[in-house]
Amino acid sequence: MSFTSRPAQRKRVLNTGSGPYRPDKLHPAFAPGDWVEVRLDINPQVRPDHVGTVTDMRAFAPDRSFDAIWSSHNIEHLHTFEVPAAFREFHRVLKHDGFALITCPDLDAIARLIADGQMHSVVYTSPAGPITPMDMLYGHSASIAAGNIYMAHNTGYTPERLGRVALEAGFVEVRIAKGRFGDLWALALMQDARPDELTRMFRNTDQLDLLQ
Repeated sequence: MSFTSRPAQRKRVLNTGSGPYRPDKLHPAFAPGDWVEVRLDINPQVRPDHVGTVTDMRAFAPDRSFDAIWSSHNIEHLHTFEVPAAFREFHRVLKHDGFALITCPDLDAIARLIADGQMHSVVYTSPAGPITPMDMLYGHSASIAAGNIYMAHNTGYTPERLGRVALEAGFVEVRIAKGRFGDLWALALMQDARPDELTRMFRNTDQLDLLQ
């Protein structure tokens, strides 16, 4: 009699507002061998796995169907009144030991740059081109001018607001950190999430400070 072990089942990460597919768009914590990416975007032209909005994902995402959410510069495109519904959806689709990793522009940092007279100064260069505080506040101007209206920003977040809306949606803990380029980061934890396991995931990334 012989026995063979089953291969470990890969976890699923929902990439919200994914944009066009690129392997490097996932956060490096989501190692390709361990994670399966599912892409969601409101723009059908980027050919996501699912076309839709984070405010209602029931058409493709049952309760507790994902191990993690990766939301990179997506939640600022929501209208303010849509934010609570989106965070409740994040909470609904995550497994009890899951987490959401979220990054977005930091209104505190943007306000300081504008107050210092740097509204049109280049803060960093993204794949879409140079980014100024004006782009961070209202959306990437060049992309919007080219017809991509989905790039417009409709709301914004301070550390206090980002943490509060996640807690109000049901997450048991939210860890907040500021990035180097006017970016804000949040790690929102479900009730059975294991910070020790997440520390191993994030050990070689710039976001390890969210777990320390």
